[in-house]
Order: sequence, then structure tokens, then C-alpha cells
Amino acid sequence: MLLRRSIAVPSFTIVALLLLSSARSQAQQTTKSQNDPRPVAQAALRQGEVSVDGRLDETAWAAATPITELTQSTPEEGKPASQKTEIRILYDAAALYIGARMYDSLGARGVRSALARRDQVMNGDNNLTSDRISFVFDTFRDKNSRSWFELNPDGVKGDHQNGDPSYDPVWEGATKIDSLGWTAEFRIPFSQLRFSRASDQVWGMQIWRNIDRRNEQDMWAFWRNNEYGGPAYFGTLEGIKLSSQPRQMEIVPYATTRSKLERARPGDPFHSNTEMTYRAGGDVKVNLTSNLTLDATVNPDFGQVEVDPAVVNLSVFETTFNEKRPFFVSNSQYFSTGGFSCYFCSNVSSLSLIYTRRIGRSPQLAGLLSGRSDFMDAADATTILGAGKVTGRTSNGITVGVMDALTNRERARFRPVGIATDSTLEVEPLTNYFIGRLRKDFRGGSTRVGTITTMVNRNLSNPDEVARLRSNAQAVGLDLDHHWANRAYAFNVQSALTHIGGDTAAIRRAQFSSARYYQRPGRTETTDGLFSTTFDPTRRNLYGYGFYARLAKETGNWLWETTQNWRSPGFEANDLGVLGRADYKWMLVNVFRQWTTPGRWYRNMYTIWGAQTQNNYEGDKNEGDWHVWWQATFKNYMNVSSFVLIHPSLYDERLTRGGPTVIRYGYNMLSTNFGTDSRKRIVGNVQVQYITARDNTEGGRVAYYPSLTFKPSSRLLLNLSPSLDLDNTAQQYVTAVSDPTVAPQFAGTRYVFGRLQQKTFSMDTRVNMTFTPTLTLEMFAQPFLASGKYTSFKEFAEVKSRQMYLFGRDNGSTVVAETDPQTGKLTGYRIDPDGPGPATELTFGNPDFNLRALRGTGVLRWEYRPGSTMYFVWTQERNGFDQFGNFNFSRDRSALFRDRPTNVFQIKGTYWIGR
Repeated sequence: MLLRRSIAVPSFTIVALLLLSSARSQAQQTTKSQNDPRPVAQAALRQGEVSVDGRLDETAWAAATPITELTQSTPEEGKPASQKTEIRILYDAAALYIGARMYDSLGARGVRSALARRDQVMNGDNNLTSDRISFVFDTFRDKNSRSWFELNPDGVKGDHQNGDPSYDPVWEGATKIDSLGWTAEFRIPFSQLRFSRASDQVWGMQIWRNIDRRNEQDMWAFWRNNEYGGPAYFGTLEGIKLSSQPRQMEIVPYATTRSKLERARPGDPFHSNTEMTYRAGGDVKVNLTSNLTLDATVNPDFGQVEVDPAVVNLSVFETTFNEKRPFFVSNSQYFSTGGFSCYFCSNVSSLSLIYTRRIGRSPQLAGLLSGRSDFMDAADATTILGAGKVTGRTSNGITVGVMDALTNRERARFRPVGIATDSTLEVEPLTNYFIGRLRKDFRGGSTRVGTITTMVNRNLSNPDEVARLRSNAQAVGLDLDHHWANRAYAFNVQSALTHIGGDTAAIRRAQFSSARYYQRPGRTETTDGLFSTTFDPTRRNLYGYGFYARLAKETGNWLWETTQNWRSPGFEANDLGVLGRADYKWMLVNVFRQWTTPGRWYRNMYTIWGAQTQNNYEGDKNEGDWHVWWQATFKNYMNVSSFVLIHPSLYDERLTRGGPTVIRYGYNMLSTNFGTDSRKRIVGNVQVQYITARDNTEGGRVAYYPSLTFKPSSRLLLNLSPSLDLDNTAQQYVTAVSDPTVAPQFAGTRYVFGRLQQKTFSMDTRVNMTFTPTLTLEMFAQPFLASGKYTSFKEFAEVKSRQMYLFGRDNGSTVVAETDPQTGKLTGYRIDPDGPGPATELTFGNPDFNLRALRGTGVLRWEYRPGSTMYFVWTQERNGFDQFGNFNFSRDRSALFRDRPTNVFQIKGTYWIGR
């Protein structure tokens, strides 16, 4: 709960404050800031031909009044740009034209550039830096939106919409380097933009110029580095008069062929060593109006050309990956509710009502068949019959996002254990996914109110589906984003109600889920204030709520924030979103100090001090820490950052995986990162994490994450990012066995834990070769080796305690390691918990593991005409598993290259047809 107090202030303090206020007022009159009048530019009607070749030699450009006044953001904030710039803007009925001359006092010698794939220079991928000229438009003048277009001296394009780099409109750009510096020409069709229906257009606009050799960034509409800035403080572009609204229709058909080479298991009736697949379909984009767009797809190709990284997940929580499929990434910002924001926080997540990788997911019951069959043939992904969405902004300021997708039934063929005939089973039902999002702007965009609805409906057709899958799921949310005092202060709220329905067996599984563990012994909560939270095996519905609220100061040298993030026990969003856990009330407070004006030894410096805490709905504190973070950039553009986190031992109702609440040991963490100037040909970065255990001697961690980037030429980039993680966990869950002799609080179950010594090594390797801005070759490989050794098996002495009994030492217990008499390999353990006592002897298999994987891909991309691309893709995966337990790099590396590879070759072509 947040409390306010009245504070008495002596009269002399009031006088001092008035004097200080007057001094600040006078200073503001002489210091450039976001509160200064915003600049205005005029676009002129194009009167002659303009050829987009980067030369700026057409007479038509003379009709435009040049923009010449840019101001430094860095390195000398507020001073005039060190190099002269001239920008002219024209338009006609179909497009916007921009001509930019970037002078350089060193001429061509002063120009710095890099060849790369589209958006990579803009994003700074792999430490890519370059001279750039960027134009950002707020076409609705709602003071929140950004449509970004940029070029570098080699003609590499960059574009994004509200931070979404998947936004790839079809536009033209060309550049030239000459004795005066360099030039750039843009032609941006109005059909690729969204704007109001007014004949006289008034847009917000910002211009950025990056001068790489000086690490200088110049801007047209100035704001200071400690101010909020953004579209609310853009300048204005006027003069565009459109007698008719542009209409757009785009059709992008595709064709793809895929060859998979994988050695089939002997006797497998469903697979051969080589499998070929062919696919064709297409996407359609139609401008319903100048501000609303319909996207539809027929037989969509949602395959991705990049591989997900290998990970070791020993928790009960799902590992998620970024969405990479084009249809879902495109215009995804229209469905966003704002996400989660904090200056510094950990072990927390957003509401996450939308995770589009649920659509077209791997069949959910395929794993069920693997335990019932010798051989199985199931699809890697569910077929998407069709999907469509409408996105944009209405004339009265309502932002709209509506999407619907239908996935087909998936049946798997399998050969049951011990039976010679084949069977089939539906492993994924016919499913419809719907998302609807609306948001309305008030107070010139300073206040935004939105709502979101998601629905999932499944047509369940067999007993396994009925017992394991929910038949329907819904979520309804409301959100508010409010700013005031020139956006110095912000208040953001997101809330949601969720419901899942289905058979009693399916809802019982939801109650047993690791997100909530309704069945755990000793659990006392019966309500979350709105809904019942008692365990009920006859339930057919489960309801819950969640909300996130943040109050913050976001402008000035001193910033602060306080945040609440709650999930009721019955909250469930996993049918279309992501939920790792429910049943918590999380709170955060941070104070943030920033120095954005260079000092004697630094260019900028930041520090954050804060704390966070979390309780479950029973009142048990199960998360919390104190933290300090610091970061500085030196005069030579090297940088260093570090943080300290103190995490005490706290209650944990999930450590026993459905058992009673116990105490998880705490830890102290120190993390340090050092990086060199990213403009150099060789760029280095290293991060080291060091963790010491609290209240025990078995835990601790040391992790190293170095990275080295080589840029031998403007066309070639190599990046090596090895990592080594040495992690010791004192309380790793092993198994649970029934035993009526345990203390009553454990409800007849004995929970076994062990010390896990885990070592993980990986090496992310990237090689990017850019032949032209439209022809690139990218290669990625990730060898991955991990080992885990379990020792010191133990159990908790009592609930809500950190005291543990070590088997083999306490209570007369014994531990016997069992081995294979022929090979001598460890096969498992036999434990007598109390020696001569009445406890039942327990056994479990060898939990040690050695995992290895090699994942790699090579992608040749060729944009052979605007909007049309050919992809040539090769992917290889190798996976292996053993149970040595120890880490031996030479042995595991050799075994990795003996593992049978899976090779996939794919060719995909798209052809853009637009008007």
C-alpha cells in the first residue's frame, strides 16, 4: 500500500525554494530543451522529374526550402551540429521525396559506412555502426507513433514502426559518396504509410544524423538526454495536400521446397532417410482506407529461417522464444498492451496475454503417444488453415487490431508397443484463435485507454483431448497509459480477467499445474477476493485476475518508480499467452540518478538503488532482493557496468513441486560487464557473474560471457560469443515417493533433493557477408555442451524450514549407489531414510546427465526486386545424451560430431505485386 504524509516546511525553506525556482526559470530560458518551440518544415509539390539515384541533381529540388539547423544530442549536447546538413522534402499525389546532403569537412575520407542486411545497421546488430540519416514520422500526429526510415552511405535501409523492425514497407532509397561528404534520396509511397483522411496533412517529424567518426548524433527537434522526448516533442511537417487518398493492394505469393535428411531408426515404417515437401500459398494486404489495413493469408508459410538456441531447463517452467514468423511479427505493435517496464527488476514477467507461437504449435498430445508406441509419425507443427487481421487507426483516434486464425486437426500415426499394426490418433484439435485490441487517445496522446480480448475455442473429439486440453479460454483486459507535467510523470495500469473451461479432468490438471499447485499440503487460501481458490476436483471452470501498475518520474536527473504486479491463484493465460506462475503480489521501488552531461572522466553515468518484494496470497514472502546498479561510459567510449543483488532465504511453495512450502536458500550476486568502443574494427565485451550462497555451503555460481566482434571490412563481420557457466544448486528437486511414515505435514510423501553441479559451455558463432544491401549471406552455429552431477541427497526436516536432513549422515540413513554389473555404470540410488526405523526404502534412477547439441544455419537472402525475396537455407542439428555426470570437453566434443545430424535444405521465393 502506498501512503502519503503531510510534511511541514519552515518559512525560510519556502523562500529558498522560490529563489531556486526563479533561478531555474531563468536557466530554462537560455538552455535548449524539449519545452522550446518546435521547428516547422514545409514540403513542396514536386514540379519536375526526380530519379532516385542519390545524386540530387534534378531541378525539382530547388522548389523545397532546405532544413539546415540540427543540434547535437551527443557528444556536445545542445551545441550546433559539427557538420552542415541540407534536407529538402517534396511530394506528389503518390509519394513523399526526401533529398539530403550530408557535408563532411574531411570529404569522402570522413564518411564511415557498413554494408549489412536491412535493419541491421539501424538496430546496431553485432556492434555495427555507420553514418546514417534517419527520418521519423508521426503521420497521425497522435504524439505517440513513429514510422522510421533511414539510409547509410552504402544504401543500407532501416525502417521500423513503433519499434517493430519487422515493418518492411516497399520504398526506394539511394546514396552517393562524393568529395563533399555524401547524399541520400528517399521515395516513400503514401500507400506504405497510414495517416488521416484530411486533404491537408500535418505530420510530426524528427530527423537524426549520425556522424560515426565523431560518435555524434544530431537532431532537428531537440530535447535533452535527461528528458522524455519522443513523438510528443517532434517538429511539424506541413504543406502536403492530397486531393485523393492512396489505395494499396499487395499480393505476395510464395513457393517453397524443403528437403530433410535424417537417418531413420531401423524398422521405422513412417520415415525414410530423405523426405521432400513442397508448399505454395500467398499473403494479401489491402488498404481498406488510408488508415486501416487488412492482412490475409492462404495456406500460409509460417516457417522460420533462423534456429532457436539450445538451453537446459530443469525447472517446471516453460522456455519461450521470440516470434520469427513474418505474418505474426508484422504490425504486432497494434496488439501490444505496453509490456512490462522497469528501471531495474528481476524474476518478474508481464501479463503476456499474447504469445503467437501458440498458433501453429507442435501438436500437444504427440508426447502422449511417444510413451505408447515404438514408432510415431506426428507433424512438427500444426497446420494453419488461414489467418487474417485488420490493423490501423480510425478517424476519431481509435487504434484497432483484430486477428483471427484457424488451425487444422492433426492426426498422428503410431505403432503401439508390441503390436504389428498401425493406429492413428488425433493429437491436436481444430482450434480457433481470436485477438481484438482497441485503444483511444485523449489529451493529445498523453492519456491512452485500451482494451483487449482473446479467445481460444477447441473442438475436442477424443477422450485424451477432453481429459487434457481446455475446450475454451478467454481473457479480457483494460489498460491505461497516462502522462502529465510535460510527460515528466507517468502512470501505467494493465489489468486482465481470465477464464478457462473444460472437462473436470482438464480443469483438475490446471489446478495441479506448477503455476498454482492448488493441491499442496498446508495451503490455506480459499479466495483471491473475487473468485474461489480452493482445490475442487469437480470444477469445470477456473477464473482469475492479474494487474500491473507503475507510477514513475521519467524526466530529469533524478528519476524514480514504484510498481505493483499481481496474479491471482486462478489466473491462467497459457492457451494464447504465457504464464510461468500465478499466486503472487510483487512490489518494486527504485531511485535512478543519471548524469547525461560529460564530466572529467565520463561521458555519461547512471546508478539505480532499489528493492523488490513478493508475497503469495497466503502472505508468505517468497521473493525479494535489494539491488544496486551502476554504469558509465568513459571519454574513450569504453563502458563498464556492474550490479549487486542481495537475495535472502525465503519461502518457496513450488520447490517441492506440489508439496508443502519450504525455504529456498538465498544468494548474493555480483555482475560486471566491460565493453570497448563499438565503432572499432575489433570490439570486445565481457560479462562475469559471481554468486555466493546464503545459509548453506553447497550453492554458488560463476559465469563468464565474453564476446568478440571482428569487422575486417565493411562487407564482412565475424562474431564469437562463448559462454561458460559453473552453477552449483544446493536444493535441486530429484523425486517424490510415497511414504506413510513421514511427518504429517508432508502428507505421506517424501521429497528428495540433491546438490546439482552443472557445467555448461556454448559458443555462438556468426559470420555475415554482405555483397550488396539486397544480397547477404548469414551463417550461425552454436555448439552446446552441458553436464549435471547430483550428490548430497537430502530432504527437508519440516515444512516452512530450511533445515535439511542429509541422507547417509542424519537419522541413521544410508545411501547405496547401484551400478550395472556388466558395465559398471551408475544406474541409480537406493536410500534408506532412517536405517532401522520404519520408513520405506526408496529408489530412483541415475539423474546425472550430459547434453550436447550443435545447431547451425546458413541463409542466403536476395531481394531481387523491391518486396520480392529469394531464400536459400541450410540448417543442421545434432543432439546427444549420456549420463557420465562430469564435464569433459574433449570427450563430449568428439561425441557431438559422432551424433547423427539432421540436415534441412529449403528454398523459398516470394514475389511482391502491388499498386
